[in-house]
Amino acid sequence: MWVILKHKMYDHVLILGCGRSGTSIFGELFNHLSTHTYYSEIDFDLYLNKDFSKPIASKIPRENRKYQNTPGLSFPLDVLLERIPNIKIYWQVRQPLDAICSLRVGISKTWGHHPQPPDYKDWMQESLLKKCAHHWNYINSIGYASVKKIAVVTKFEDLVRDSSKFSKDICEQLEIDPESHDLELKSWNRRVQNNNNEDFIEALTSRPYSTQDHHNKINRWKENLTKENLDEIVPMVRQTAAQFGYIL
Repeated sequence: MWVILKHKMYDHVLILGCGRSGTSIFGELFNHLSTHTYYSEIDFDLYLNKDFSKPIASKIPRENRKYQNTPGLSFPLDVLLERIPNIKIYWQVRQPLDAICSLRVGISKTWGHHPQPPDYKDWMQESLLKKCAHHWNYINSIGYASVKKIAVVTKFEDLVRDSSKFSKDICEQLEIDPESHDLELKSWNRRVQNNNNEDFIEALTSRPYSTQDHHNKINRWKENLTKENLDEIVPMVRQTAAQFGYIL
């Protein structure tokens, strides 16, 4: 039998969103905070059976065939909320053109990002960029719609441009005193950079998907995409992008 112990309004944290949108580095903020135990992409069934008497943070649980997933998510939302009612859900989003450029490595490897759109096999003959655009649009339309009423949207650009403010805001939302965790937060803040330099440390699970074909993470699309590329993919993501304030 599961026992739920309630403490603050939100003890636990779940970070969702499309791959290559900063979910990994956001999640690893909690590796720097002694307040939480952090799990990245843990199997959903294993996740449900963790000890939630102490604060847990996690990033995008992995699908488990025992469960019927909520559309656009890798798990059933109703089961999650029944098990962990005092959970804070964040939806991490990134400017779609930048995210599409970054998705190329994973999508080229037999559509390696999850959850896969249910029709992904129908897209296998399309160009790589169109596949990436379809993936981004599915996750940020159907997936986001599933949690829109309860999720807090966080943006990759805010995280990168001012990691100190970002981490402080997250702590305050979770009733964690930033001043009491000053050294922990500074350690994470130094890692988060817009370009590769001596301070930048990429999230562990992101490293296999890294490329050296751009100088900056924000607006990398300007280095990677041609006008022809934009004509191909912008119409696919324009409407979904606008709901997050990205005007293409």
